[in-house]
Amino acid sequence: MTARRLGTSDLSFEPLVLGGNVFGWTADEPTSFAVLDRFVEAGFSAIDTADSYQTWVPGHKGGESETVIGNWLKSRGNRDKVLVMTKVGADMGEAGSGLSAAHIERSVEASLKRLQTDYIDLYQSHYEDLSVPPEETLGAYDRLIKAGKVRAIGASNTTPANLQRDIDVARRKSLPVYASLQPLYNLYDRTPFETDYLPVVEKEKLGVIPYFSLAAGFLTGKYHGEADLSKSPRGGGMKKYLNPRGLRILDALDAVAGRNDATLAEIALAWLLAKPGVTAPIASATSTEQLDSLIKGVRLELALEDIVELDKASAP
Repeated sequence: MTARRLGTSDLSFEPLVLGGNVFGWTADEPTSFAVLDRFVEAGFSAIDTADSYQTWVPGHKGGESETVIGNWLKSRGNRDKVLVMTKVGADMGEAGSGLSAAHIERSVEASLKRLQTDYIDLYQSHYEDLSVPPEETLGAYDRLIKAGKVRAIGASNTTPANLQRDIDVARRKSLPVYASLQPLYNLYDRTPFETDYLPVVEKEKLGVIPYFSLAAGFLTGKYHGEADLSKSPRGGGMKKYLNPRGLRILDALDAVAGRNDATLAEIALAWLLAKPGVTAPIASATSTEQLDSLIKGVRLELALEDIVELDKASAP
């Protein structure tokens, strides 16, 4: 597949980012290794995680996903073949939170240790921190880049106005500029990315790697009613999608999938990859079979009539 460049950074990769949120949680280490192996064998390279994955799991304290990925990198000896993306800023309990220089500098060392590497390809601000001046956060990133510990930086879970503010501060102070945005964006969740973020993305030439590309599993078609909510650990969060618009989207996905001999998830990914501004969707897999379907989706090129039908059904 043709690699896509992430914004104005030096990072280029095939248009699928493997989500690491399931590693060490719903995918144990052997399963995670199998998925990661298949991902690289298929010609892909970008893996996304965060230091806080998975603080939400009872008995976990964060860092579990990074640890699995680090063990895999060490066992395979293939660090030069993959791009590792991780994040800082989420609540890590006793280890702290936020985007202060001190927290970033502590956190990057912890992430590097868990990942068993000496550099991170894309280090992202997981959540904005309004208690810290942007120049402090960007100054910390500047030192990490100059030390060779980080190659590029990105933002996630920030407002369009604050994203633009941070970019303006970076340019004014000659500090590193965010190369990418990791927003919530999928066939169901189209607002606010299309209305509020896309103008900033296009103006600043940011790369975009959307998370929840399949709406946490809703767009796979697994959930059509409340009786389906017990099908997976994520099922409890599906109820908000079970409304007339959500069901209309599933119907449109069914129709387009039938014409393309594809699954609903494959169509949802193909639609996302065809949208303006998107570099590559992030999607996770708990089996090699699921991963093969994701790969098929990003390699599928939809006809214009398919895109129009999906656009109409999912109109906010």
